[in-house]
Amino acid sequence: MLSDMTRRQTLSRRSLSLTLVSTLALAPASLLAQAPAPAPAMAAPAAAAPRAVPAWVTKSNELAKAWLEAQAKLSPEGAGQSGLDGYDESITDLSPGYQDRGRAVVEAALATLRTKLAAETDPQVSQDLAIMITDAEDTLDGFAIQKKYFVPFFNVAGGVFQGLRGLLDDQIAPARRQAALVRLKKYAGVGYPAGPYARLAEAETRARMETAGLLFPAKAAVERSLADSTAFIDGIPALFDKYGIKGYEQDFALLKTQLAAYDAFVRASVLPKARTDFRLPPEVYARNLRQYGVDIPAAQLTKMAHEAFDAIQKEMTALAPEIAKAKGWTVTDYRDVIRELKKQQLVGEAILPHYQARLKDLEAIITREKLVTLPSRPARIRLASAAETAASPAPNMRPPRLVGNTGEQGEFVLPLNVPSTDGTTLKSDDFTFEAASWTLTAHEARPGHEMQFAGIVEAGVSTARVLFSFNSTNVEGWGLYAERIVQPFMTPEGRLISLQHRLMRAARAFLDPELQQGTITPEQAGKVLSEQVVLSPAMVRQEVDRYTFRGPGQATSYFYGYTRLLELRAAVEKALGPKFDQKAFHDAILAQGLLPPDLMRDAIMKHFGVR
Repeated sequence: MLSDMTRRQTLSRRSLSLTLVSTLALAPASLLAQAPAPAPAMAAPAAAAPRAVPAWVTKSNELAKAWLEAQAKLSPEGAGQSGLDGYDESITDLSPGYQDRGRAVVEAALATLRTKLAAETDPQVSQDLAIMITDAEDTLDGFAIQKKYFVPFFNVAGGVFQGLRGLLDDQIAPARRQAALVRLKKYAGVGYPAGPYARLAEAETRARMETAGLLFPAKAAVERSLADSTAFIDGIPALFDKYGIKGYEQDFALLKTQLAAYDAFVRASVLPKARTDFRLPPEVYARNLRQYGVDIPAAQLTKMAHEAFDAIQKEMTALAPEIAKAKGWTVTDYRDVIRELKKQQLVGEAILPHYQARLKDLEAIITREKLVTLPSRPARIRLASAAETAASPAPNMRPPRLVGNTGEQGEFVLPLNVPSTDGTTLKSDDFTFEAASWTLTAHEARPGHEMQFAGIVEAGVSTARVLFSFNSTNVEGWGLYAERIVQPFMTPEGRLISLQHRLMRAARAFLDPELQQGTITPEQAGKVLSEQVVLSPAMVRQEVDRYTFRGPGQATSYFYGYTRLLELRAAVEKALGPKFDQKAFHDAILAQGLLPPDLMRDAIMKHFGVR
């Protein structure tokens, strides 16, 4: 998945319309981190030779600046990652009236975009303007939904950590990193007229706490925010020290005191009123599904997912005895075979080299089988810090700067444990055993997300089709599809775990909506994940958290996007017959940017001249 930008306080491009650190984000809290993570020291690779940019793309990108700049005013911390300069010293505005000011900014940009569309004659530019207009309208809808339903609640420590991490990163020019000192001062309220960030967040929550009918955050969300706070706070000086940024200590000490006071306020005033029913109002959950790209009714989705779950289990049941026989094991049930495979854990310094070697195995398969065109630059894989693990407690891809990229790359990040709410740590065995590295590397690196983002950077896709048409269905659908196209060439053990991960995606697509509908309980969902999918307690908790409060609706996008890509491939194969070339098909998909399924289908059919 993309860096869990919800949970782990991250930020999707549509979340820019809402507060940077709101744990009630209604827009896709998905997986696009707006701030790249710190990485092992290494020189940034040279950017691939740019392709000639069509005139319509140049024009579209120029028109997109109005909407980019509007979003940057709402969330300046994400502006650099989106491709805008000049916002490094700015922070998200939480001073009184910020939502009204935000709406005014969006409305002004929307009026400009509508005027431009009325005068535009190029059909491709018109489509991009329509994409931006829809995005702006969705942003305004997000403001309205937030105001209608929720008491605002903020994961302040997570938001501050993410805002600073966006500047303290190997792929950020050293000269820009100094701006983190200014940003830190503003978070602490030093010389910043609005005051300390934590106090502004507290005031915003207090101002709406007594409004009748509004929902407080889910208790589990509040508890998770409090449990993660220490990791985020401790992660801040570690960032400054890593990059040799001096003079942060006094401001950080002040900020740390403010964050502790904010947590005390949350514990005393918010947690006792937090709702034990995690379910979102139906209108809100339906909106979440649409934002994540799921455009079919939840009942239809769950039916499809249950059927797929049963079919995948049958495949696993057939494959497991083959593995057991080769290993000399007496167990043959797929669940027991997975448990045996999990005993082959990689430890400490052996983890990263193993994944790097697995990447080379996959690249050899991709080349030999002519699956897709590999990027010219090497992929990046690294281990996560404790603070990053709190932000994204599962393996994830942190995307590069997608607009104005000068060589920045995405990173495949491996978090290895998950802090718990009771002060202990649950160990995960789901990602660090040998057989799992096949499908995880395929999904996050190649031919999955890393290929997806490298393709965008190197193809010169328009800003509208990179940032503003994004949805999780298309992004995560490709990641799961990428697992599938290499799965036949994995070892038997790798194939079984690839099926296990596909089983998990099918489970997500019925557990998430059924939890929100109240037809199952979190305990029942956890039982399916632990007993049928064979996930560790840490992964089970992360998954259930995800469906209930970290990002309800998002987890369904993997399965749905995957099914839409399979449908598209089947249609193109049927139309082209023996002329179908999977490498050409996959290259065409990656060249289109982050289009949602319907627009992707239209673009691919047009590309191949079929209907």
